[in-house]
Amino acid sequence: MVYASDFRKGITFEMNGEPHVVLDFQHVKPGKGAAFVRTKYRNILTGATREEAFNPDAKFENAIIETKQMQYLYNDGELYYFMDEETYDQVPLPYELVEDAVRYLRENDEATVKFYKGNAFIVEAPNFVNLKVIETEPGVKGDTATNVTKAATVETGAVIQVPIFINEGELIQIDTRSGEYLGRAKEEK
Repeated sequence: MVYASDFRKGITFEMNGEPHVVLDFQHVKPGKGAAFVRTKYRNILTGATREEAFNPDAKFENAIIETKQMQYLYNDGELYYFMDEETYDQVPLPYELVEDAVRYLRENDEATVKFYKGNAFIVEAPNFVNLKVIETEPGVKGDTATNVTKAATVETGAVIQVPIFINEGELIQIDTRSGEYLGRAKEEK
């Protein structure tokens, strides 16, 4: 059990049978009346954010979120299969859960999968990935204006804006949180 008076950023709790995470909190003691905890929290499953005031004595169940490093194996057209590297169990997940991460994942790449009560609710790619450019327009010689970008398709199918000097076959580093090009990457051994 967790009391509202114990709320801190990052604390997870259950309310109405759904998991939530505290984004911000403030303990308020007005001159008149009872103290309360003003809380901003997000529903972990839906992503909806709310602000609410709670009595400091309000009790909530702890929401246990399990995080696992898993290996992306393949997709069969409908489901995406991830393998738990400790137990070798394979978990099939629908596209809706993996759509943000799978843009940056190749087969056999690692991903972070978060579970609530044994059910996966989000898949996260590593923060930075190195991917090969498979299709892009060639740069025009002499076109050296600063900050000029062009679209490039990488090996996973994601389209990234890159500087005009990047050519097909080059390995680039991408920030998966924003989808931004960070620079050229070194060949992996």
